[in-house]
Amino acid sequence: MTSRGTASPSRTAKGTTKSTRLTGIDAARGLALLGMMATHLLPTFEADAQLTPTWIGLTFSGRAAALFAVLAGIGLALSTGKQRPPEGQELSGARRGIALRALVIAVVGLFLGGLEVNVAVILVHYAVLFLCVLPFIGLSLKPLCALAAGWVIGSPVLAYLLRPWLMAASPPLQLGHNPNWDDLATPGRLLGDLFLTGYYPVLQWLSYLLIGLVIGRLALTKLPVQVMLLAGGAVVAVLAKWLGVLTMNEWGGKEALQAQLADPRYPLDSLLQVNLAGVEQSGSWWWLAGSAPHSGTTLDLLHTSAVAAAVVGACLLLGRLGEWLDLDLLLPLRGAGAMTLSLYTAHVCLVAAMYLQPIPAGWTEEGVYAAQALTAVLIGGSFAALNWRGPLEWVAHAASEVGRYQRAGVR
Repeated sequence: MTSRGTASPSRTAKGTTKSTRLTGIDAARGLALLGMMATHLLPTFEADAQLTPTWIGLTFSGRAAALFAVLAGIGLALSTGKQRPPEGQELSGARRGIALRALVIAVVGLFLGGLEVNVAVILVHYAVLFLCVLPFIGLSLKPLCALAAGWVIGSPVLAYLLRPWLMAASPPLQLGHNPNWDDLATPGRLLGDLFLTGYYPVLQWLSYLLIGLVIGRLALTKLPVQVMLLAGGAVVAVLAKWLGVLTMNEWGGKEALQAQLADPRYPLDSLLQVNLAGVEQSGSWWWLAGSAPHSGTTLDLLHTSAVAAAVVGACLLLGRLGEWLDLDLLLPLRGAGAMTLSLYTAHVCLVAAMYLQPIPAGWTEEGVYAAQALTAVLIGGSFAALNWRGPLEWVAHAASEVGRYQRAGVR
């Protein structure tokens, strides 16, 4: 949910490569937006004693938000040098621009955090992720690969060791709500929540931006790379999920964790399929062995990152097909994906307006989602057709340009 890392896409001659990259990335971001909206507006569990997972929970939970984060890393790579990382004053200017863009996103996120809404707003965590990735912007592909692999493996272990210490504080260093302006008065608690105890723990989620940087440094306009992302991502995603299910169901992980689950009202089997956020994952190393959505384990990070890579590859290939057919196949999705910050903000405000209110007569949850999703697609497509930025994207882009302009002025 950020402004585009490159210039607004425009229709180019058939067979060129510029629009393939931009439309494919924006289309993937549009899919992520629609997926997150689905988890906000549609039930992820059935209303029964077993909390039976719905197809929405099984399909989008954990994956849509992770796709956003991976795409953030890809966007940063595209905006700071593509295959060649920036150096010297160019690197300093890029970092200042990213920091100012993160400030805009954080301000919007803190505003949304003050609303009464049953949505885990990601924007403040997203902004902090942008700041945390700044030291790595200048790395080339090979060091980035090593760093990303190490982070995926090591960060869940570090989080497992640190979380009990933070939760043992009095009061625990956990907000229990979306970060808002009032939380700035308790920075220790706010930082503890953002990095380790909250819904989107930055310590582990930095893995997504690092993987995104790796993907963004690839030659994304080349057909073999696009096929590799789709096929390789699909294979890794299946293997990671299979291994997580194996450790839980066949190797004794589920039985060990059932004894650790504090609240027996929540069936562990359903939580492992849809969402482990909010469950205190301590007391057993088995918590690190699964691949449950929002568990932040190595297998979860690997699975969701691989899904994101496959989605990016598929969207890039669709963009290539559209250029071959001389049709803008991705216009609806890429339009929404190019202005996700504005559309996500509007979506959260609408959800807040409906919070604790009955669904209007004649409407269903599916109808409400369809209306919001269609509106997002139509607005995004209209802005894309007119080659306009979204309002909040314009502000974020202007902030980024201020950072770069200062660098140019010094030179």
